[in-house]
Amino acid sequence: MAKEKEVLVAKQAIIDEVTAKIENSASMVVAEYRGLTVAEVTELRKALRAEGVEMKVYKNKLVKRATAVTGKSDLDEYLTGPNAYAFGLNDAVAPARVLADFAKKHKQLILKAGIVEGDVVGSDDIKAIAKLPDRKGMYSMLLGCIQAPVSKFARAVKAVADAKAEASGEAPATTEDAAAAAA
Repeated sequence: MAKEKEVLVAKQAIIDEVTAKIENSASMVVAEYRGLTVAEVTELRKALRAEGVEMKVYKNKLVKRATAVTGKSDLDEYLTGPNAYAFGLNDAVAPARVLADFAKKHKQLILKAGIVEGDVVGSDDIKAIAKLPDRKGMYSMLLGCIQAPVSKFARAVKAVADAKAEASGEAPATTEDAAAAAA
């Protein structure tokens, strides 16, 4: 009787752990890893860790109980077979990107589904998310969008300054001269 109680307590601890990870992660991806060697799984874990992603293997039955607690029971249909669960703690794109890249080289890894920003999504959505740039890439794209109008304005001012200089017979202005003239 005491042993059964210990088992139930241990199972509840796992359910609580999975529930917390589902609720606190930016994303979770479910992938079937049947056919991967131990070395390949180790390589995958290393690649995931480098991106701040944690991968765990849980019994599907316990994950289903956690999805019931979190209201993500739509995920239950994908919870069959040997699954690994990758949790992106800070970056919603990282688990999908790393797993999709790994799956390109290792056909045994199958992306099944996941939870991204609280929504249950299928494998097609996971693959589409995997194509998005990482956080640094998105920041650089945003910075490029912000800088584009300023640099276009500076080039336009320089062109006007060059045209005026050419008309008066002076040397063309530098970008700094053009910016100073515009101010």
